[in-house]
Amino acid sequence: MTPATPTVNQCLDFIDRFEMLDNIRAHSFKVGRVAELIIDGLKKAEKTTSSLPARDFVIAGALLHDIAKTECIKTGCLHADRGDEICRDLGYPEIGEIVREHVILKEFTAKLYQQGLFGAKELVYYADKRVRHDEIVSLDSRLDYIIERYGNSDPKREHYIRLNFQQAQELEVYLFNFLDFSADQVPLLISQDPFSRA
Repeated sequence: MTPATPTVNQCLDFIDRFEMLDNIRAHSFKVGRVAELIIDGLKKAEKTTSSLPARDFVIAGALLHDIAKTECIKTGCLHADRGDEICRDLGYPEIGEIVREHVILKEFTAKLYQQGLFGAKELVYYADKRVRHDEIVSLDSRLDYIIERYGNSDPKREHYIRLNFQQAQELEVYLFNFLDFSADQVPLLISQDPFSRA
């Protein structure tokens, strides 16, 4: 059964409704473009023997992954959890699951990734890790930024951030085994156009 998926226009309406700050909007659009490139690349390469998530589903999850960030900056809530609630309230529970796991994947299943079995959660999680503000960067560069911004000079917190990025680095290897371009080429292949209403 195909999960309920908002169109790009609906995603843009939700972004407006939840008053997403301009910098978060620009970040979300770039994450959407990276996710779009990855799902299109996996489908085009035809190296996976499995069914992939629907393109529109992946893009919607990427566009809405930070839907609660503006609210949570003001209130201190956890934006992934609050974003999940928002998506569920809007009638998109499966998109909510993507949003909930875009920071940390609940399950990391290397055996599946080795076979080319990637879900929308993994694709959005990876795409988000590649975008600092609205710039596509390497995972190492993004890790440095996350540690500086959110590590709070706390060795324990930094340790958990590094563990999360080790998963992202491992996922990157699996993903690009099934793509016809390299991780370094991603910035060169991304459309610079923002998402707009059709």
